[in-house]
Amino acid sequence: MFEISIIIPVYNSAPCLPELNRQIEDALSDVPYEAVFINDRSRDQSWDKIIEITERNKNITAIDLRKNSGQDNAIMAGLRQAAGRYIVIMDDDLQHSPYDIKKMHEKCVSGNYDVCFANFPEKENARWKIIGSWINGKAAEFLLSKPRDIYLSPFKIIKNAVIQEIIKYDGPYPYIDGLILAVTDNFTQINIAHYKRPYGKGNYNLIKSIAVFMKLATSFSVIPLRLSAFIGFISSILGFLLGCYYAVTHLTSNQNIEGWTTLVVIILFIGGLMLVSLGIIGEYLGRAYLRLNNRPQYTIKEIIKNTESVRA
Repeated sequence: MFEISIIIPVYNSAPCLPELNRQIEDALSDVPYEAVFINDRSRDQSWDKIIEITERNKNITAIDLRKNSGQDNAIMAGLRQAAGRYIVIMDDDLQHSPYDIKKMHEKCVSGNYDVCFANFPEKENARWKIIGSWINGKAAEFLLSKPRDIYLSPFKIIKNAVIQEIIKYDGPYPYIDGLILAVTDNFTQINIAHYKRPYGKGNYNLIKSIAVFMKLATSFSVIPLRLSAFIGFISSILGFLLGCYYAVTHLTSNQNIEGWTTLVVIILFIGGLMLVSLGIIGEYLGRAYLRLNNRPQYTIKEIIKNTESVRA
């Protein structure tokens, strides 16, 4: 049995993969390990590079998805192939160093933790991405009861027992950190360095950051619905009180009430709240609809393990 399995979702990172594999081999030369590379329908030569790596390194499992499914969905495909006692999830762009895996593993084993997150005191990311990550972290505190001092890092190591609970989730919109928080609260973190991407540009953008927020907000919590209902209730009370105020003013002063600007602003405000509330409800209904229709998390085209290819 492997001590460590490494799950690496790959998207347009062909230049990084040979060096990533070399570092993994060097860092874990004395540890029984396997690495699972999941090609999330890359547009460059990533799959060809993964095949080359698999031919040289017998500890590599390669998965080729039929279509781009998203990072978390690709990770789920890899987790279902992992056999290690501890499973590492890391990025493909060399910003996460394989040489830090042992530190995280030792932290988990020595403290008997279920999960160890990598905390980056200094991040080598664009400013907007750092801000987006901070916003999503604060949202996770409010919606998922994430501890304030824990950073939900994309680089982490998890006990196999926790992974077995996570992979039971079959919905079309998995959110790995949300599933971790739903399964266990026995986790810790360790400070490690975050490195600059040596090749190309990152694949993460503002739209993907918003998509992560929506999965966080609507896949694992009903708080947005309750918040929408609460705001609607408060707005109704304010509208009723304002109506009473205008009625009393009209009766006591015996004159028409001016204030078309106020009326228009109130209508626009209430209308905006209604549209936002309907949008939140629609997001929940849409996700429920897709799950009821058994939309798959991913579809596998081919799996290569120990140089043997299995086509789905």
